[in-house]
Amino acid sequence: MSRKRSNRNYQPQIFLCIAIVVLGLAIGSILLFRNLFEKPELPSNDDPTSTQPPVILPPDTPAVPGSSSDPAVPDRTNIRKSDFFTILLSGVDNGNGGADTNILVAFDAKGESIHCVSIPRDSGFYVRGDSHKINYAYNTGGMDLMAETVSGGLGIPVDYTVEVDLAGFVQLIDAIDGVEFNVPINMDYDDPYQELSIHLEKGLQTLDGQNALNVVRFRHNNDGTGYGNEDLGRIATQQAFLSAVAKQTLKLSNLDKVSEFVRIFNKNVDTDLSLGNLAWLGKEAISMGTDKITFSTLPGEWSNGLSLYLLDHSAILELVNNSLNPYMEDRIASDLHLVGG
Repeated sequence: MSRKRSNRNYQPQIFLCIAIVVLGLAIGSILLFRNLFEKPELPSNDDPTSTQPPVILPPDTPAVPGSSSDPAVPDRTNIRKSDFFTILLSGVDNGNGGADTNILVAFDAKGESIHCVSIPRDSGFYVRGDSHKINYAYNTGGMDLMAETVSGGLGIPVDYTVEVDLAGFVQLIDAIDGVEFNVPINMDYDDPYQELSIHLEKGLQTLDGQNALNVVRFRHNNDGTGYGNEDLGRIATQQAFLSAVAKQTLKLSNLDKVSEFVRIFNKNVDTDLSLGNLAWLGKEAISMGTDKITFSTLPGEWSNGLSLYLLDHSAILELVNNSLNPYMEDRIASDLHLVGG
């Protein structure tokens, strides 16, 4: 029996990276291009004019299974790369459900790269020892359990988390006066039950907040046509949109909008990164350039028998070591703890 598919409750993955990239770039832009600006209202102990690199565990502290404390691999060490941070971003629909949208960001300041890896919502992970879809971890234990689950599955630590209430998406896009974006296909979808109506023509256009939300939510048309590979096609569009948002944010006309960005951020984002940390990340990102922001999706395939997106262990191990691993030493197959392996 085929699964019923709809556009309902598929959240815009793009807003997750915006939480770091857009706010960070906005504050970092001001720090880079202006010496003086009107400081927004912030908590007295969190001044964005003072950039602060994130702090991590000591570099030789074991953080994941298979570490130097594991007797099966007694000679291994977990020495960290300099200025390399992993940040898990998860999106929730204004309290109406779990975290269906998750991205693991590897921010390598020294190596000058930012890699965002989408985690499909049906991905099979072990949550407290049992096989589940990844969003079950958030429903059960919030961001703490999400970070623990992703870390245990991929064999690397999650240094920081960002939880985003997606209600701020429209506000943020409108705050930067819309985004010029090449809509990849004609989009025609209606869902009267959630008052959702998506009608956009293919081609280059400036999207306001609501239309941007529609583009990144879209999966298929009323007649069933669309990307052909709904989740993966949607993810590709979201990733392209993020690149467009990052470029738009760097326009000089947006440099005086940091107060508005901070207001939206404070209302819709819960994170253990301070604004000073975000300012540092943003400043580093600007020095790299937006072309250093890359994207991928955890490789795998859908299993009808298990009703899970089964992750490809060997391909993921390669992805981890090429783009996500904060350690000097490569991870090995036994570090991964994923369903099916």
